[in-house]
Amino acid sequence: MADILDQQKSVAPVNTVLDDMSKYDHEQVVFCQDNATGLKAIIAVHNTVCGPALGGTRMWQYATGADALTDVLRLSRGMTYKNAISGLNLGGGKAVIIGNSRTDKNEALFRRFGKFVNSLSGKYITAEDVGISPQDMTWVNMETNHVAGLPGKSGDPSPVTAYGVYVGMKAAAKQQFGSDSLAGKRVAVQGVGHVGEYLVKHLTDEGAKVFITDIHEDTLKRISNTYKAEVVGLDAIYDLDMDIYAPCALGATVNDDTLSRLKCSIIAGAANNQLQQEDVHGKIVMEKGMIYTPDFMLNAGGVINCYAEVANLTPEWAMAKAEEIYNTTTSILTRSIQENIPTYAIANKMAEERIEALGKVKLSY
Repeated sequence: MADILDQQKSVAPVNTVLDDMSKYDHEQVVFCQDNATGLKAIIAVHNTVCGPALGGTRMWQYATGADALTDVLRLSRGMTYKNAISGLNLGGGKAVIIGNSRTDKNEALFRRFGKFVNSLSGKYITAEDVGISPQDMTWVNMETNHVAGLPGKSGDPSPVTAYGVYVGMKAAAKQQFGSDSLAGKRVAVQGVGHVGEYLVKHLTDEGAKVFITDIHEDTLKRISNTYKAEVVGLDAIYDLDMDIYAPCALGATVNDDTLSRLKCSIIAGAANNQLQQEDVHGKIVMEKGMIYTPDFMLNAGGVINCYAEVANLTPEWAMAKAEEIYNTTTSILTRSIQENIPTYAIANKMAEERIEALGKVKLSY
């Protein structure tokens, strides 16, 4: 009887994971654990119809393994849609490493992670994400060639990501305000890491009034001093009188609580999965007359930069491709109005149309 109970206990979590994979239609999830280096990571491959799954590795101190799994499943699905809507020959994947990015990093941990990436034989290509630096990717690259965003190559993708967010934000401003100028607009940037800082620079260079918040006080102080941005509290940012809310940290900040407080006309930022529940909060945003620029479309500059490295294309090509986000944003907003459908749903449809089309190409062999 004890053996049977032990088997039931072991099967239940597996079934839960498989149910989660089925919900988002994932192809593969790899759990990575190594006592010697302290590595605890999850790699999720969502879809490889358009090509190998490319997506960054995120290092974060998740409260539970279940939280990490939920995040990596959502993020990897977003990468599939991001790569598809950007016209890249890439599928979607993502990885998360559970740990404190300021205290838990070491060469051995990242090299061990690189071995797990390499075990997928190119089905997954990794790169930087939250909490990860080019140096970390250099360590990963010691154990696998399936890495993008390396120093001396395409490098840090943050500048390209930020530029795509910036031009998409301008396209949303054109739709909402009649002009794509951001001069004088009040923009609240939540999270001023690598991408957030570059975005702040673009905004202040154009003459926007920028507010910033972040969990790291030293970063806030430096960004504020450099760009004359006004610092606000982590929670107070939702109550600002602002034109544009730019979430550039973690996801799900557009939710029941914040939507009752946000005083903005546009939501446009670099964070992934900004809507806590797409079908619920995407509709509420539209009903409130706000413009939501779908995150996986807006923040595609980073993966565009990585694709340029993988495909041996130039940095100039990557910046020009990121600039196309302006036109893609305009197309999504136009279709949303014409079809009376939330912008997230229009973006999903556009991505799914390309995946379906390329799926037929594969079936023709």
